[in-house]
Amino acid sequence: MFDGRRAINAADYGFVQKRRRVFIFASRGDTRKSIDIDMGNPEATVHDNGFFSKEFPIDPVSSDDKIGTFNIGSEKYSSLVEVSDHFAEQFLSAGVMKDHQIYTRGVTPRFNGKRARLRDILEDDVDERFYVKALNLPKWEFMKGPKKLKRKKAGTNITYLYSEGGIPFPDNLDGPGRTMLASEGTKNRSSHIISGKDGRYRILTPVECERMNGFPDDWTNTMTERQRYFVMGNALVVGLIKKMGDSLLRLTESE
Repeated sequence: MFDGRRAINAADYGFVQKRRRVFIFASRGDTRKSIDIDMGNPEATVHDNGFFSKEFPIDPVSSDDKIGTFNIGSEKYSSLVEVSDHFAEQFLSAGVMKDHQIYTRGVTPRFNGKRARLRDILEDDVDERFYVKALNLPKWEFMKGPKKLKRKKAGTNITYLYSEGGIPFPDNLDGPGRTMLASEGTKNRSSHIISGKDGRYRILTPVECERMNGFPDDWTNTMTERQRYFVMGNALVVGLIKKMGDSLLRLTESE
């Protein structure tokens, strides 16, 4: 049984990174948690007593167009291959499943705490190697800016128009940071560029990347610098997992 499925953006719950990931909690059908799921009132599971509801509260659903229900039982699909080939329903950002019945709905996160800011996790003394050289600024501005480029498909004479929107340059320090990727720290469109205390542009340090994911300072300092950026770009936000661990502890105690 899927007691819960949630697409959670860490920044919606006070963390310093806009990192959205899908989390699914499943329980065996003979556990109390699964038995207690009432598909006659699935909203109670999603909103009040589901795996995610206490640690990641949401506002009541506001309209029917944010709700979907459907069945993926054996009477509709004869095999998992058929499900894979023909399944075409839409999953919204939260939901619950029991006995092939699925309830899914959009959610609005509810958080009343202090909003995290990127500037709050910045280091004071930063080595010169993290600063952008003046001669490289035009390259950064081009990568970050909106553009439409005519390109040719490799090995052919076929041309096409490549376009992409702009990314803030420099990054806003008064809100959470953007999602880190494994390429963080390289001369790359997705890398964060901030305006330092002296007004010069720089990339984030490995310690600042650790802080964006909630790791202790220098958690990755046994690695090369490139590896440190890479693993932080692939990491989850620790605080989200801690909150889910608290939910799991309460659940195992009740079982």
